[in-house]
This record gives sequence, structure tokens and C-alpha cells, in this order.
Amino acid sequence: MSIRESARKRGVHRRTVRQALRSAVPPEHKSPERVGPKLTPEIKAFVDSILEADRKAPRKQRHTARRIWQRLCEERGADVSETAVRTYVRAKKRQLGVGLQGYVPQHHEVARAGEVDFYEAEVDFSWGRERTNIILVRSEFSGAALHTAYPRKNQSAFLEGIALGLEFVGGVFKVLRFDNLTEAVAKILRGGRRVERDRFIAFRSHYLFESSFTTPGIEGAHEKGGVEGEVGRFRRRWLVPVPEMASYEELNTYLRACCIKDLNRRIETKTTTLAEDYEIEREFLKQLPQERFEVSEISAPIVDQKSRVKVKTNRYSVPASLIAAKVSVRTTPLEVEVSYQGRLVAAHERLHLRNQERLVLDHYLELLLDKPGAFPGSMPLHQARQRGEFPQDYEELWQRMRGRHGDKAGTRAFIEVLLLLRKHPREVVERAVDYALEVGTADPGTVALIATQIIAPPPREALVLDVGELSRYDRPPSGVSAYDALLEEEEGR
Repeated sequence: MSIRESARKRGVHRRTVRQALRSAVPPEHKSPERVGPKLTPEIKAFVDSILEADRKAPRKQRHTARRIWQRLCEERGADVSETAVRTYVRAKKRQLGVGLQGYVPQHHEVARAGEVDFYEAEVDFSWGRERTNIILVRSEFSGAALHTAYPRKNQSAFLEGIALGLEFVGGVFKVLRFDNLTEAVAKILRGGRRVERDRFIAFRSHYLFESSFTTPGIEGAHEKGGVEGEVGRFRRRWLVPVPEMASYEELNTYLRACCIKDLNRRIETKTTTLAEDYEIEREFLKQLPQERFEVSEISAPIVDQKSRVKVKTNRYSVPASLIAAKVSVRTTPLEVEVSYQGRLVAAHERLHLRNQERLVLDHYLELLLDKPGAFPGSMPLHQARQRGEFPQDYEELWQRMRGRHGDKAGTRAFIEVLLLLRKHPREVVERAVDYALEVGTADPGTVALIATQIIAPPPREALVLDVGELSRYDRPPSGVSAYDALLEEEEGR
């Protein structure tokens, strides 16, 4: 077959047929070197000066290729494309060795080390979008990890998140690696030595692990690349789109379920799944202590004249009978619990902004009985309305009682209705108030009686009479249909 015929049959050029006849290996493709005619020596010198200056600039304030192109257009009036500038900047950075780092592959021993890190993610709660702080505990060997979210990044959240993570993996690692978090490190000394915080020292002494900290700055992030990569992967996989949650409890339940699902995945360089390595590692981890470390903070403030205790910069209400008393406060990442003489007297959701207060109306009812004039403008009432704890039916009953008994007496009567919430569930009291509005009563005693009837309605038993031998005279009731027929006949006449 001739070259011309072979080329025509295969639909290629005759030159391609000759190349195939000369060698079975195609010739190397040659691409001509393109010279950017608009990248003049003056422009290149300007770019070079920027890249040199960036070597001394803060990491987050260095030029990107786009910013260099923008400056060329704005300051030099250069007519050059962004692509050409990007290509030159990339080549020049490689030449200068800027932004290029080498990494050494690591071998991870079973049950030896875990990694801990904090990161942020936004979540849509019922009260609006909020930026949450998520602590991540990850095994270097298996890759199993637990993500736990908190409203704020503080030491109690930090310690509780680690404790939950260790419980999730089923034991304690020999070493845990950290960034230089302020929740763990008080000071970095010359030579790289760290002064750890007392509470963190007590925590790791309780769980018996060693702490290891990365190099300060951006360089240290690459020393625990596994947890850094896990943050990005988990956020893209489970937090996109922005999740909608009713509370932090629901969010953490969701995050835990996602971590369990992730155990079925396989890391790129491994032939086993996370779950398989997870089961192997559990047998080599140190056993967890019998009791979890108490991560909450304990304080003993004195109740002020407004029946509040101060925790950090915020204030929380307690029953008014405890004014001037010294109480015990237990502060967890999400709650504040107040106890007096070993008895829990108040529990609040923890406030995380500064100089706020959370007041419960029930704590002030005895005080308001003596000062009913303070009730309408009280802050506890305002907050109860904001939280939806003072429905419209309460407003209507209060106004009815004020109209019937006067402002002060009517307010006292309504406060007596609110005191029913200490005896009955909220749903029962609300039903009693609804019924009181229907029947038109304005008496607190009547509302209390209605609530009692809702809780325990009187039994209705059928009346049964024992007539003895007279039962033989029982007869079925006689019908009256015949009389109805007579009446109809009479009406027809």
C-alpha cells in the first residue's frame, strides 16, 4: 500500500504516515516559546521589586498576582493581560523560592498521637445565623475524628471537646498535638518552651497524655496537616450548604452522626476504611479514667440586691429569697447552674456576649407581690415576653383582673396565677387561663381550681344498687312508640 493510499484510508496526513514508518513511538510535541511582547523590562523590574518587598511584609498583606496586575494598570498604565502577569509572577516566585515548601511523608504509629484544633463555621439557628466554634479531635493513625460545636472559644469548651473526642475514639493517646492555643499555653519562652495553664496541666494529668505544640505562626499549621485537611474536608462535606439547627444540642447530635458516617470512608493512601483502623486502634489506646474531668468552673458569688449573681461579665437571676446569700455557681460551656446549700435553685443558658443579663420572672414573684407597681415595667417581664414565656392569654387575664380589682390588687391576683407554675406544668396553667377567659372569671382561686381539675378530674363512677332477690322482678323499659303513633294520628285529624 502506498503512503498516499494509507493516508487517505486512515484520514491522516502523509507526513504522519512517514513518521509512523520511521518509528512506532510518536515524536515529541514541540511547542514554540511564546514571548510576551507587552511585558517590557520596565514592567518586569516593577514586578520583581514588589515580590522582593513582599518577603518582608506580613503574610496576610502580601501581593497576589491580581493585585500586581491591578497596580500595573493603575500606577503604570500598562496594557498587559492578567494572564501574562500571572504566568510571569508564578515563574519568578519559583525562581526566588517564595511560597515553596517541601514536606516529608509521615508514618503514624497505632494509638500514639492525636491532633486537636479549633475552627469556625456558620450555622442558621432559630434566632439567626451565628458563627460557631468547633473543636476537632482526630486520630493520626485511623483518621477517626469528632467535631463538637460551642458558641464561644473558651477553656471549658476546649477541655470538654477534648474529653468528648477521647471518649469517641475509645481511649487516650500517648501524645496530643496542639497549636499554641491560649486555652492551653500561657506563654512561649525562648527556645520553644511553653508555660502551660494550670487547668490544662490538671486536665492532661487526669487523662495521662503528653502535650506537643507546633511551631508558632503559619509554619506550624503544616506540622499537623492531617487535622488541617480534615477541617476543610468536613466543612465542605457536611456544612455546605449552611445547616439549619434549632439549638446547639441538635447541632452536636448532627455533627456526631456525620462523624460516624465518615468512618466508612477510605483515606486516599490506604486500603482500609477508617472504621477498620478505628477498631484496631481501640485495643492499643490507654483506658479512659472512670470519671470525666470536671471542666466546669466553680465560683461562689454573693447575690446582689436585684437578686442576681455575676459570672464573668454577665448576670443571672436567682430566687429573691436568696438576696445577700453566698451561693455556688457551676459554669459549663453552655449552662450556668446556681446552687444553695447543696440544692439547685436556678439554671440558665450561658450568655456569651459581655455585660448581659438573663432574668427569670418566677424568681421575682414574691418580691412583686409586695411591690405590684414594679411588675409592668420590670425587666424580668420584658425578657419573658421576648422569650415567648408570657403568651397573649396571660396579658388578657392580667388586664381583666386589673379592670375588676384595680391595678395593684389585680396585679397581685395575677401574680398568684403565675405562682401556679410552681405546682403545675406550663401547659396545664395555660389551659386553665384559657378556660378562665372563656367563663369570664377574674378570681385566682378559680383558676387554681380549674388547673387542679385538669390535672386530676373527679372520677365518674356508675351508680349500682344491689336489690337482692327483687332483681327477679326486673323488666325491660316499656316503649312509647304506640303513644307516638296516636299523637301522629291526632295531628292528622
